[in-house]
Amino acid sequence: MQTATLRIGTRGSPLALAQARETRARLMAAHRLPEEAFAIEVISTSGDRIQDRPLSEAGGKGLFTKEIEEALLAGSIDIAVHSSKDMPTELPEGLRLSAFLPREDARDGFVGKAAATIESLPHGATVGSSSLRRQALIRRMRPDVSVVTFRGNVQTRLRKLDEGIVDGTILAHAGLKRLGMADVITDLMPLEKFPPAPGQGAICIESRIGDARIEELLAPIHHRDTGLALACERAFLAALDGSCRTPIAGYATVEDDNMHFAGLILSPDGRTAFDVVMDGSVGEPESLGRRAGEFVREKAGTRFFESWT
Repeated sequence: MQTATLRIGTRGSPLALAQARETRARLMAAHRLPEEAFAIEVISTSGDRIQDRPLSEAGGKGLFTKEIEEALLAGSIDIAVHSSKDMPTELPEGLRLSAFLPREDARDGFVGKAAATIESLPHGATVGSSSLRRQALIRRMRPDVSVVTFRGNVQTRLRKLDEGIVDGTILAHAGLKRLGMADVITDLMPLEKFPPAPGQGAICIESRIGDARIEELLAPIHHRDTGLALACERAFLAALDGSCRTPIAGYATVEDDNMHFAGLILSPDGRTAFDVVMDGSVGEPESLGRRAGEFVREKAGTRFFESWT
């Protein structure tokens, strides 16, 4: 890139802007370019505007990407920066996930007002979350707790917590760290007890297929191990037809030439769950994720899905 501006598309929440700025900073360092060489373009998405009902009822996680992807296809932005866990498994024709930044801590953090941990909440306490996965995991841990849908960005949810609307909520540790707000967490949830959403903690960059200039720019900031892990996790999701209607957890790690994957599917009430643990080669991350998804789908049986979809 010479002096032309690279246009970075993003949602307008404080966390989305922090992720766009991190992407810009990495590109500036990799190519020794000034901040003026980049423009961050804020694009309002349906997911941001719809606040009166769960996303699962409004159309799923694609609501956070649709308008940004339309801008990317139209050429009004050059790249789009997303939270990987917001990305549908199928992308619009002509687009691809071309780079992943190094993954942050994938754990969830409990932010408690009535108690420091989910286990120590009083009987009948209320916990707010917009994630079906988190809701199901909370119900599995504490069937007596009331779980309510809790929409809004990080700041909005914390304000609602301070106002006493709920006794606790759960937020991604990675997002709070990127906002410099990790100190609000009262309990970090262990991966084994509270596994993350596929893609949680990872920033991905979407671009147009065949755009050689952009691919050359992004190559130096792509983190190989994060990309491999996400390929596995997204294949697991795809094998399960994962969407906002499905409580699914999945987490892959890379060590040398080996990949380890742990996945979990739950019923929304948290009472029924099926898990899978598999190892494979980093050379075939999609194959590992797909096999894990097919295994857990067969293990659960079709009635498991039909009973609550």
